[in-house]
Amino acid sequence: MAERRVFTLSQVAQHKSNKDCWVVINGRVLDVTKFLEEHPGGEEVILEVAGKDATKEFDVIGHSKAAQNMVVKYQVGVVQGATVKEVDFKDVVDKESNTKEMSAFVIKEDARSMSLAFYDFFVPFLVAGAYFGYRCLTRAASITY
Repeated sequence: MAERRVFTLSQVAQHKSNKDCWVVINGRVLDVTKFLEEHPGGEEVILEVAGKDATKEFDVIGHSKAAQNMVVKYQVGVVQGATVKEVDFKDVVDKESNTKEMSAFVIKEDARSMSLAFYDFFVPFLVAGAYFGYRCLTRAASITY
């Protein structure tokens, strides 16, 4: 980032809607408005900390290295008085590689997993039906008129 714009926390606090959303992470002021819909945790998570310093919340979650590097992509400036560590831009992840990383979390449905789900659901019903059928038949045989 060649030119650094410096913002105060009160200036950042003015940007806290879903149409204009800024957060501060590690002294960097980020305009995450376009990222709200893409955020894996949902836009509500970011809107809760919009216009504030979200460093603590960001660190507690334990974001991946890719997510930590994406911060630079949305940076519009720094907070007044903050010291910001420079990031090597070759480490910054672009959108395509981020999508590849996230696709690892997609559960692929194959025939085997579908059949296992079928058995997991219906076998207990079959066992319960057999038990109650047995109980009804043996109980009816013991009744005398």
